[in-house]
Amino acid sequence: MDSRPTGTEKEPLPPGTGVALFALALGVFVIANDFTALNVAIPAIEQDFDVDVGTAQWVINAYALVFGLAIVTGGRLADMFGRRKTFFIGAALFAGFSLLGGLAPNAETLIGMRVGMGLGGALMWPAILGMTYAALPPSRAALAGGLILAVAGLGNAIGPMLGGALTELFSWRWIFFLNVPVAIFAVLVIAAKIHQTEEHVRERIDYAGMAALSLGLLCLMLALDQSSDWGFGDPRVVGLLVASAVLIVSFGLIEPRMGSAALVPSEVMRNREFAAAALSTLLMSAVFFVVVLYVPQFLIKILDYSPLQAGLGLLPMMGTFAVTSYVAGQVYERLGAKLMVSGGSALMVAGTFLLSTIGPDSGYTSLMPGLFLLGVGVGAFYSSITTSAVTALPASQSSLAGGIIYMCQIAGGAIGLAATTAIFTARSEDVLASQASAAGTDLTGQQTSVLHGLLTGTDAASVALAKLGGSVQAEIETIVRDSFVAGLQTGLEVVAGVALAGFVVCVLFVGGRVRGRGERSGEAPPGPGSAAQ
Repeated sequence: MDSRPTGTEKEPLPPGTGVALFALALGVFVIANDFTALNVAIPAIEQDFDVDVGTAQWVINAYALVFGLAIVTGGRLADMFGRRKTFFIGAALFAGFSLLGGLAPNAETLIGMRVGMGLGGALMWPAILGMTYAALPPSRAALAGGLILAVAGLGNAIGPMLGGALTELFSWRWIFFLNVPVAIFAVLVIAAKIHQTEEHVRERIDYAGMAALSLGLLCLMLALDQSSDWGFGDPRVVGLLVASAVLIVSFGLIEPRMGSAALVPSEVMRNREFAAAALSTLLMSAVFFVVVLYVPQFLIKILDYSPLQAGLGLLPMMGTFAVTSYVAGQVYERLGAKLMVSGGSALMVAGTFLLSTIGPDSGYTSLMPGLFLLGVGVGAFYSSITTSAVTALPASQSSLAGGIIYMCQIAGGAIGLAATTAIFTARSEDVLASQASAAGTDLTGQQTSVLHGLLTGTDAASVALAKLGGSVQAEIETIVRDSFVAGLQTGLEVVAGVALAGFVVCVLFVGGRVRGRGERSGEAPPGPGSAAQ
């Protein structure tokens, strides 16, 4: 009797596969976890390094931007030089820079270490994907995709709680230190259990395009970051904006010359459905980044939550996000791309707008409706927009499509976070100065820029407070709290407005027509994605 599996039978897993998959899953977990774990630790980092949120947000953005822009190149390097070798190099970079990040003596060093971690993660991620699929027989391919996406979503969801617990019980530095033994364990198990035959592909890498896009976005974010201190009319800010524009235009000129090796091939972007999906992803992605950074700030600085409580406070969003991501594939098959993408983006706009209505006296319950809507919206939007984009192109370009959409997601989130922080800083400092003046004290520019540190206990804020008159000292903390919330409100309103533009793109251009009743999709089934996986 023939014992070979039929088309409907699932082949048994080879011996040792379970342990190997566990090690690969750990690699996915630490990469995904590092997108969200540090958000609740930002106030502690501000206090330890005596910096403001404008500087501290680069701890998040440096990792995200480098990871997002380098991941396509990381996949090509894995194809060229082998997945195991690429993973080992990436894991060494990730663990080494994590250790150095935990030991960082100042914010600048920490941000530099996060750049290194982003490079390591960009090498690890595509190598893990390839090894996971190769470790399983073809009949179990769905298990590979489900495992990676489920663990990535779990890492995103657990990140704030794990980061909060480590920050509260030990120090934010342990968020970095924990990566080291986990990465070492994954390397040892993969070295012992993963031995796969690989075909190495030789192709060009778009180094020029990657450099032009990365530097262009970096100049843009630096201009946004420094505009609150220097002013938008400052020659340095203008110079950064001009440099950004020149580099991004150069990127557009470089890509057609690179052909199929381009970071973003021109023939791919000529596909209107795919281009609309990429544009809507860019516009929507500030929402997740901004909310995951600033809601814990509100909980810690205004409601006096501990880091662990702040992490738990994100559960209405992260929990519904994880559940929605899990079921989104089945719902997509019934409703189709138009309703899923448009509905998810609409919920993201509504949730962000609700959060923008919070005031200085708002309690935690006032945040819950907005967080809940955001969780459902993010889970529905990202899984569905990825599927819509991937199925808009030929199957042979599915990996490239997924990589470009993910790059748009991270770049849009990083730019959105930088822009929101600039808006938050300008608005909060303006309110702080005007309310202090109404209370009888005119603040200097230096005092205005550092007094928000009272909410985290920075040394610079304490020195600035000591220089104020006794009459305003009693009122200044209330004024600082009010100005913080005013800045947050304005920032969230702008993010909601940009997301509204993304919703309009979704309604008009993404997903074709609304599917009729009983109509079945011919599209490939979607894989639930995560907002920062």
